[in-house]
Amino acid sequence: MKRDFLTGAELSRDELLALLRRAGKLKSDPYASSALGKRTVALIFRRPSTRTRLSFEAGIAELGGHPMVLRADELQLSRGESLRDTAYVLSRHVAAIGMRTGPHEQLEELAEHASVPVINMLTAEHHPCQALADLLTLWEEFGSLEGLTLAYVGDGNNVARSLAIVGRLAGVTVRVASPPDYQLDPVADAVLLSDPREAVQDADIVYTDVWVSMSDDASTAQERRRVFAPYWLDDALLDLAAPHAIALHCLPAHPGEEITAEVLYGKRQRIWDQAENRRHAQKALLELLTGA
Repeated sequence: MKRDFLTGAELSRDELLALLRRAGKLKSDPYASSALGKRTVALIFRRPSTRTRLSFEAGIAELGGHPMVLRADELQLSRGESLRDTAYVLSRHVAAIGMRTGPHEQLEELAEHASVPVINMLTAEHHPCQALADLLTLWEEFGSLEGLTLAYVGDGNNVARSLAIVGRLAGVTVRVASPPDYQLDPVADAVLLSDPREAVQDADIVYTDVWVSMSDDASTAQERRRVFAPYWLDDALLDLAAPHAIALHCLPAHPGEEITAEVLYGKRQRIWDQAENRRHAQKALLELLTGA
């Protein structure tokens, strides 16, 4: 029976921990697995990407497979062909399908009709592959995940939601501090707050994301910057966390907005490890979903 990875909730706790252990092994020996064995994985990008495209392409190649990158304007989707028909056709050629898109419903429709695993490479509601890489980074840093506290400061968006869902599976307490009109909906026992200082108090990890998303226009962007100004991640905010706390950011970053350059490039962050870990976590995920 085929398995999809759409929100992260598809995994059990044991599967998640095993996946992270496997990702660690693949990181130490990138060519240890040929799980994809010359098979092709389709990667549909309906939204721009840097880290997702790099990490999936490189990871699939390291697993012995062929990454087939398909932009929206290169597919008949751009001329009205349905996701259902696209799923039927792709399933005849590839071992798995990843899609990066806007509405989560598009991903669900693709998964409903595909006969091969479908992977969420980002939707407006969820970004579970990012959360896997984040947990791998924490596992490397702390040696264990159970009992950690992660404070997310900023927009209650897809990244925050995925951290809450996947974090709970791993035993991580997730606090999300956002302005009142930008708070995350109640999900996965996340602690929802409005005060960033309260959220960060004694936390092991302080996490932030961009204030302005790909879909925001100029007028919206200006308002968001005003509203989120008290939520930026600087040394003063990080000092409120535990002495051993690290800063994370899923990137791209905008120094001087949601994070200072001092934190982004400083000694207390693991942001660049986090970006690399996308590849290793996704390789372990592909092994799991393709039955390898």
